[in-house]
Amino acid sequence: MDIEIRDDIIRLGQLLKLAGLVDDGSDVKDLLSDDAVSVDGEVETRRGRQVPVGAVVEIDLPQGVRTLLVVRQR
Repeated sequence: MDIEIRDDIIRLGQLLKLAGLVDDGSDVKDLLSDDAVSVDGEVETRRGRQVPVGAVVEIDLPQGVRTLLVVRQR
């Protein structure tokens, strides 16, 4: 799924909220502490991680893996 952002980067926690995969910061923390999120193939545990345009973020959810591509807003 493409996630459009206005700037060149977005923080990982904000990206997960924008994608509708979490409701709040505590949900983000839970995903990250379970090593369920990777950015460009590397497991990420920091919700403040800056994710640039072009990055691929994978989230391992109970319903299956979701893949996000960060793109520039048109």
